Amino acid sequence: MSYVKVGSREHRLVMGCMLVGSIISFAIMYSPQPLISLFSKEYNVSPSTASFSISFTTLTLGIALLFVPMLSRMWGRKKTMNVSLILTSVFAITSAVFHNFNFFLFMRLLEGVSIAGFPSVAIVYLNEEFHPKDIGKVIGAYVAGTAIGGFTGRVIIGALTDLFSWQIAVMAVGVLCLIGAIWFGFNLPESKNFKTGSSSLKLWSLNILGCFRDMNLIILYIIGFIAMGTYIAILNYIGYPLTRPPYNLSQTVFGFIFVVNLTGTISAFWFGKLADKYPRAQVTCLAVSIFITGALCTLHRLLLVKILGITMVAFGFFATHAVVSGWIGILAPKKYKAQASSFYLLFYYLGSCLVGWLGGFFLKSFDWIGVVGYAIILATIVFAIAPRITIDKPILSSNELADYKNKRVVRPKEEDLNLSNV
Repeated sequence: MSYVKVGSREHRLVMGCMLVGSIISFAIMYSPQPLISLFSKEYNVSPSTASFSISFTTLTLGIALLFVPMLSRMWGRKKTMNVSLILTSVFAITSAVFHNFNFFLFMRLLEGVSIAGFPSVAIVYLNEEFHPKDIGKVIGAYVAGTAIGGFTGRVIIGALTDLFSWQIAVMAVGVLCLIGAIWFGFNLPESKNFKTGSSSLKLWSLNILGCFRDMNLIILYIIGFIAMGTYIAILNYIGYPLTRPPYNLSQTVFGFIFVVNLTGTISAFWFGKLADKYPRAQVTCLAVSIFITGALCTLHRLLLVKILGITMVAFGFFATHAVVSGWIGILAPKKYKAQASSFYLLFYYLGSCLVGWLGGFFLKSFDWIGVVGYAIILATIVFAIAPRITIDKPILSSNELADYKNKRVVRPKEEDLNLSNV
């Protein structure tokens, strides 16, 4: 197999395209987040109902992820990702046409379906095109791009909403993303280590069963569910205390608070490299510890301490996601690697939808301390389950191990993996 060499021009081009794709997908997915409290006021709906602008998208995204591997097998990795980015941008533009919250929610449902074609395929593409010894840092760089995307969408939306309206803000984001999607299609290199082929429901169902026979993968799915859900619960509802007395932050200022997500670019890359050197269970628990500490800081009355807390929450979340998403690609056998990646993201986005939505009830019943307590209780579960994963890295044959020590690593063959443990 021919792998992309880290540091080469092709490597820079691939990562540039992944950055653009991440910005498009995650800017559109999370751009309404600063507007949740605004939707409550403008349309007279509860916090939980207003949060449907995020939950609906992640719900349909999670369902659509079940079918993306079959589509990418027939269409190819690049085409699937490019169609996803173009449709997502078009749906975002369309969602701003009418001043109607129900129509907006309907378009957000469609956006969830279209977005599904990028993230799971991107992770598989990177696992196929880069050597296993480089996966930690490569996936870390990709996850860093998702942090930039989420930050970009939130900040643009917040500023343009104050200057004009939320409809103009959403449309502007959609137009910019459409331009980026076209650039992506012209510049991403075609897959070298994957060829399109036919697919069937039988093969699809067998691969799904394989994903759920593997207890290690199931644990990683649960960690993704918890990590994403608790992160979204914090970010969805932090606007309620910050846009009310004594803080009274405007939409623009509140939107710029999401600049803290850029710390995720640092933590994702750094923890991705740590995961290549140290036991992933320990690295994951360290990341979750930072998340929990940040959540506790948001309870402080001082605004700067609250912002520090949000920063630590973002840092810990992106670190966790970088380690676990790379771990999935390492542990899943090649024959259902795409399905394993999709199932991880299915649980990941179901966490965003369900855990994030339920946070609204804790906010209504117990105020902000209820949301924080809810998130921390769920996050501590990771400490119990992460050490139960029995494999940390691919098991190499003796010859491959010697090559690895001499920096001449080859990709482990499927028959060399100890599949009795996965």
